[in-house]
Amino acid sequence: MHKTSSRWAACAVLMAVAGAASASADRTPKPGGVYRLKPGIYVAEGSECGAPPNAAIRQYDGKGISTAHTRSCKAKVLKRQGKKYTVEQSCIDAGAGSAPRSIQHQQVTVDNALTFQQNIAGNITNYRYCPIRELPTDLRKAANAKR
Repeated sequence: MHKTSSRWAACAVLMAVAGAASASADRTPKPGGVYRLKPGIYVAEGSECGAPPNAAIRQYDGKGISTAHTRSCKAKVLKRQGKKYTVEQSCIDAGAGSAPRSIQHQQVTVDNALTFQQNIAGNITNYRYCPIRELPTDLRKAANAKR
């Protein structure tokens, strides 16, 4: 009888560990889309995920990279060389409300699924992915709204 209760105790421990592991599993979207980046919020190098200035924020939704002042961005790949994409990106030029769509040429270099470099007219900035749990409340809502 002792062996049976030990087995049950071991089984209970394994189930608890498995439950904890699945509770902490990443349920956010996997990398993909035009750049093979993880969809979500990215911040410029030198900025903290917990309090980034608007100018340092980029959001990737699989179709394009928007800023705090643009939305519905769509990147059209003109040329790709390895990790470097030359694109023509069109965005609605306002965070909310009606606004015209603007077009911008840029180069995006994707080092891995969580980091990229954006070159717009010679201004080069490196960005890194921010997990939702590290973002301030307003950005958490924006990140969750895109899922």
